[in-house]
Amino acid sequence: MAGYDRFAAVYDSLTENVGYAQRADYLFMLLQNAGCGQGTLLDLACGTATLSTLLCDKGYEVVAVDGSFEMLSVAREKCAPYGDRILLLCQDMTELDLFGTVDCAVCSLDSINHLTDEEDVRECFGLVSLFMNQGGVFIFDVNTPYKHREVLGDNTFVYEDDGVFCVWQNDYCEDDCSVEITLDIFSEQEDGSYLREEECFCERAYTDAHLTAMLEEAGFSVEKRYGEMTQHAPAETEQRVYYVCRKITPTGQGGKNE
Repeated sequence: MAGYDRFAAVYDSLTENVGYAQRADYLFMLLQNAGCGQGTLLDLACGTATLSTLLCDKGYEVVAVDGSFEMLSVAREKCAPYGDRILLLCQDMTELDLFGTVDCAVCSLDSINHLTDEEDVRECFGLVSLFMNQGGVFIFDVNTPYKHREVLGDNTFVYEDDGVFCVWQNDYCEDDCSVEITLDIFSEQEDGSYLREEECFCERAYTDAHLTAMLEEAGFSVEKRYGEMTQHAPAETEQRVYYVCRKITPTGQGGKNE
């Protein structure tokens, strides 16, 4: 997620429409339904930790991990009032190394899609399993192949907020259902001029069968699949799918960490 380094300063203002409070409520409901309404929670690829603080408000002790030092610099100020109830760690998703185990984990806003090599996805799932207590719950969401192909495609989007203007350009690759993303960010300066910065990164969409196979290799069982922010099975035209998974294989018996 290093591609978000220059994006960090304007990330919160350009993601106000994400609805973090509603997403936190939704994740909490899914976690409660899965029997994990309390304990230690890993927020993987936490960004500026807005979701981390909201889940901490619901009673979890949170380990918030992100690979971008700049994102965590913004998160540090946001999490300061929570003291040691939120631990911030700067780590890549494929190099997770916690101080202990967690009871549950979430990974939100298509962060898994940023892992464009399937071996990295396997490594990530295996490490989440390694640091999760037996019977723990892992919930993540992904953008679907349908969204990459039909919605993002080769399209361009424009976002604007007070003092910030962002042009999002996509380049779709059918071979692996990936999208090369370029963000041109214009930030208003104190003298009225605009500073232009560019971020480039890539996301890849995986099929349900592919994700399920990699999760099972890591010792997880997929208990539920939901369309975005629903309790219904995903539609064929679903743009985002939530996976509710449970660790069923003891650490060392699945994935690359055996």
